[in-house]
Amino acid sequence: MKKPSESASNLKEIINHAIQDLEVTPDEYQKIMDCAHDDGHIDKEEKALLSHFHEMISNGTIKRVKG
Repeated sequence: MKKPSESASNLKEIINHAIQDLEVTPDEYQKIMDCAHDDGHIDKEEKALLSHFHEMISNGTIKRVKG
């Protein structure tokens, strides 16, 4: 099985940190998006992480709050 990229591992870490309290601030959201785009390529693992993250926002599991 292919090992996830370093950028995907970093993205997972940042997302997990941001959602610990089930809220994400604009700064946290921007940090997540910046991390995903840092290397100029969104690989399969990063797409899956971002998809799951956005799904959790859409279904109300995670709330976007003002900073």
